Amino acid sequence: MVSRFLALLEMAWATRTALCTLAFAFAASASAAPDDATRAASLVPPASTAAAPVMPEVVPTNSIYQLNVALTDQSGQTFALAARKGQPMLVSMFYTSCKFVCPMLIEATQSIEAQLSAAERARLRVLMVSFDPAHDSVAVLKAMANDRGLDLHHWALARSDAKSVRKLAAVLGIQYRSIGNGDFNHTTALILVDAQGRVVARTTELGSDDAAFVAQLRQTLAAQDQ
Repeated sequence: MVSRFLALLEMAWATRTALCTLAFAFAASASAAPDDATRAASLVPPASTAAAPVMPEVVPTNSIYQLNVALTDQSGQTFALAARKGQPMLVSMFYTSCKFVCPMLIEATQSIEAQLSAAERARLRVLMVSFDPAHDSVAVLKAMANDRGLDLHHWALARSDAKSVRKLAAVLGIQYRSIGNGDFNHTTALILVDAQGRVVARTTELGSDDAAFVAQLRQTLAAQDQ
């Protein structure tokens, strides 16, 4: 009887040990194996930390900024024509020793500016490039800017080499030729380009304000804010 009792006790002990072993193994496997969410997350590749490539801004094919020209202004600062991109601009060509038409061109431009609000003027640039780089040095351009009281925050009188001057004149549709004694015959025009350098309007009316041109200028400035 005692031996039978001992045999049953031994069997019960063995069963308890087996059950504890199974329970321990299950707990270990549960802690080691990731749940479904963890497994799903592990399949997702880590987000790239590399910055997205910056695409260069495309210049329109009909933009004057397609022209690779270096200019030097009245302060001696050299810049690429394309550096003027980003704001509407009035652009023309002149030479400082001109006694009649070129002074009228500058006065006409100042008259147009005077019709704009302060906010509109702040968004507008003016660039005038000399036909006569042989004589219109940086010092000469600076003296003229001072004499004319130009606002150099957004005005620039500039010079370049003779070849670049010819290229710019061709792009702007301005004709010129030297007639000796430092004088030039030339087209006198004021040209409006938008922020991307596309020609929007032009005027040759220097003695009186061109209302249509001023209206187009205001429209172009307003479009820049949108």
